[in-house]
Amino acid sequence: MFLRSTRLFARQSWAVRRIQTAAAEAPADGPAVTQTNRVEATLKRFWSSVDVEARGEKLAVTLDRRALKTPEGNTILLPSHKRLLASLVAAEWDFQTSVIKHHALPVTSLVCRAIDAFNKEETRAEVADALLEYLDTDTICYHQDHPDPIVRMQNEHWLPIIEWARKTYDVKIETTDSILLTAQPKETREKLRAEVLKMNMWELAAMERATYSTKSFLTALALIKEEISVEGASRAARAEVESQIEWWGEVEDTHDVDHQDIRRLLGSSSALCHDI
Repeated sequence: MFLRSTRLFARQSWAVRRIQTAAAEAPADGPAVTQTNRVEATLKRFWSSVDVEARGEKLAVTLDRRALKTPEGNTILLPSHKRLLASLVAAEWDFQTSVIKHHALPVTSLVCRAIDAFNKEETRAEVADALLEYLDTDTICYHQDHPDPIVRMQNEHWLPIIEWARKTYDVKIETTDSILLTAQPKETREKLRAEVLKMNMWELAAMERATYSTKSFLTALALIKEEISVEGASRAARAEVESQIEWWGEVEDTHDVDHQDIRRLLGSSSALCHDI
């Protein structure tokens, strides 16, 4: 009983000290200091100029002539044939006007992921296996026979991707109208895993994001291989939502925001794969 009372007193004392500290830190006529505005205060724009510079045969994005680095401390050096990618990274940082907003750095984050993770064979194999798990649960392989809007969108946006994968990789892709899990053939998984492992670091980072964003291995693969556009991948990923919007109407600040977010994620994935 004594021990319990001691612990309770300690917790109460700690809470009181936190409140007193926050009150002491708060300006007399300003808002209370919170974790959010503490972070914002340390993530303000600190650079004046953004540029793309040649570093040997590579390209570096610089802030006040200092090259950007990844979270693991690697300097971001892009191949000379990816000048467009370098320009997009630079533009993201140049558009940060006051407070750094991480959601506005989709290309930068993907470049960092590629550099930090996908030059390691062990990580590449682990990611390939993780992505293959999405093949058995691939959204575009689970069809409905009603209502009409979803059936039409399945035929328009899903079936062409499935047929492309079947013909391009000479594999069998199972589809179903059941809610039960339908595993894809072992040979199909092996062929598509080998295809993923052949990807370079940029393609694999893009494939990872696109798969997780669309919940579809096949849609992501078609995007990375430039069989479909960002808009096409977005429509495939949102076919069910779009059919609901057509049937019931759009929910403002929800469906429209989701539409732009998926385009942001898929657009950054597509940009990583272009050699321009």
